[in-house]
Amino acid sequence: MNDVDDRDLLTGLANAGMARRQLGEWLQADDARVHALLLVLGRFDSVNLAHGADAGDFALAEVARRITHFGQDEFLPGQWFAARIEGGKFLLATREECSRERWQFLAEALADGIAQPLGGITVALPQLWPHVALIRALAGDDPAGVLGRLSDAQIALRGEPGRRIVWIDREDTPAGMGAPQVEAELRRALDEGAVSLKFQPQFAMADDVIIGAEALVRWNQPLLGSVGGEALLRIAARADLTTQLTRRVVGAALKSVLAWPAGLKCSINITAADLAVARFPQELLDMMSDLAVDPARITLEITEQALLGDLDLAARSLGLLRDAGIRIALDDFGAGFCNFGYLKYLPLDIIKLDRIMLDGVAENARDRAVLRGVMAMARALDLEVLAEGVENERQRQIAAEEGCTAYQGFLRAKPLTQADFLALVGAQA
Repeated sequence: MNDVDDRDLLTGLANAGMARRQLGEWLQADDARVHALLLVLGRFDSVNLAHGADAGDFALAEVARRITHFGQDEFLPGQWFAARIEGGKFLLATREECSRERWQFLAEALADGIAQPLGGITVALPQLWPHVALIRALAGDDPAGVLGRLSDAQIALRGEPGRRIVWIDREDTPAGMGAPQVEAELRRALDEGAVSLKFQPQFAMADDVIIGAEALVRWNQPLLGSVGGEALLRIAARADLTTQLTRRVVGAALKSVLAWPAGLKCSINITAADLAVARFPQELLDMMSDLAVDPARITLEITEQALLGDLDLAARSLGLLRDAGIRIALDDFGAGFCNFGYLKYLPLDIIKLDRIMLDGVAENARDRAVLRGVMAMARALDLEVLAEGVENERQRQIAAEEGCTAYQGFLRAKPLTQADFLALVGAQA
């Protein structure tokens, strides 16, 4: 789906025609079982009417970014796709094995993420309320019929205030797990140490030598399956468990680093809730001191979403950590509408290019020009650049030609357990 004719020009997602073709290909298999959802933005028309087309375009691009990152967190490459059907209508589909309970849970988590405030623009935009229709399509189903049934169900859902998700396939809606039960299960998992880490290896661009890894948290829940990324963070936020989750992740990551060969660095994601706590920098440094971990081996990754609160406090906290030797990376750069002011205001060492920055660079001269412009800006600010989501050799080659110093992605390795990561490192020795 890299052809420009298959893409929605505003968001970069697949367009409606490509969505129908992709569904058609998947549903041709004899054992096909495709889970799809149609997400429609409530109140979207009011954004255009009240704030103009530019604000509406910003909202659509930001929603597309959130859907894309959700899919990247939850599914393997090639096993899912996202599309903008029209206006504020978006499709997400996967052919991965997925229980009905898990698909409903993922829909709830995605809806929560889309409903978060929209930042990065000067005008105050209204909160967008998504309505979601779910379907399990089987072999032989007609793609146009699948999309039509999703659309009809979503329209009917508008007449049911307070309800945002509906199933429309052949089976009854599953009871699933209510939000309070999910939150209680996560609290229990954190108390029992039942969340785990995987490590996404990072490679030097010059010689493909492993230079470190990004720590990724996963929660394996029997009914919901493997939960991570934004979905896990949303659950933690609702249950007021964000800081507890971060402590678990940081503690486990620091202990893991102790077993790594000298020189390998670990990247750890931190959240808006972490940066909102004034004592967070000292608590983190105390943890590192207690475990005798060299701060120079740690990189903290932040996203623009984590900076929507008290930017001054975030800058001070990050500055204290950077002064102690920890490196600071701005994650997901290039996704949505970037606030370039962060680059001059925050104490950064690295920007991590969102994988969307590499989509189409091999085929589209404009995409290549945008990447080249970002790299020129990074060089002017003396920032290292790591490319995320590198999935093929051509993407890696272009990122290298434009000056990226490191990369991560499925081209070389998927997220690994600690044992498998150390084995991969050992194989390079």
